[in-house]
Amino acid sequence: MSAIFNFQSLLTVILLLICTCAYIRALAPSLLDKNKTGLLGIFWKCARIGERKSPWVACCCVIMAFSILFVQ
Repeated sequence: MSAIFNFQSLLTVILLLICTCAYIRALAPSLLDKNKTGLLGIFWKCARIGERKSPWVACCCVIMAFSILFVQ
């Protein structure tokens, strides 16, 4: 089943996207800062969410990891 139809997989993909974008922006900010609008602006917005809500994102990552490892 694809990640679009499985809610837990969709949440996992979104969390990985947010974490990856925040990591890339920490390493090379110019890659994401030049594309603030348009289709590539989604990655900039995910990086901003990862930076500003990092305690919440980290908590969600831990909960998701626990869910994937022990519940499934």
